[in-house]
Amino acid sequence: MTKDKLSSNKRVQIESQQIKIKEIILLIRKLVHGAELYTKELSKNYSITSAQLNCLLALYENGPLPPSQVAKHMMVKSSTVTGVVDRLERKGLVKRERNSPDRRIINIQLTEDGKKIAEIAPPPIQQQVIEGLQKLPHSELNEIIFSFSTLTKMLDVQDIDVT
Repeated sequence: MTKDKLSSNKRVQIESQQIKIKEIILLIRKLVHGAELYTKELSKNYSITSAQLNCLLALYENGPLPPSQVAKHMMVKSSTVTGVVDRLERKGLVKRERNSPDRRIINIQLTEDGKKIAEIAPPPIQQQVIEGLQKLPHSELNEIIFSFSTLTKMLDVQDIDVT
């Protein structure tokens, strides 16, 4: 192979790589922008955050629950649920109830206003992702896991706790 031919092949490879990198960046931007739009819509139309909606939906779908069970349905830590429930309670969307002789046992329950929002708010992005991922074969799920793991390592965010 001549030097010009080798140089031309290398140039094509570099250009192809740059196109793919741009496509990945654009796709990440779309994901972030979609999440931002969803968050703005929830805030504007319902005065709640996506975490608050996830909490309302967990209670709507499962009835009154202790905070630990709400956390399990939301896929977050119990300490996160405490703050979410505090804010929802201030808005009159949930209430804490002690129905047991043991006053330490608390259940979180929707109010009528909380039920209304749970019925009309758009489904959480997390739920849309879960439903989409459930339709994929294991091989594609593994590819997605590998790709996101690679990205989180590149950004040095693999150790951030988001539960």
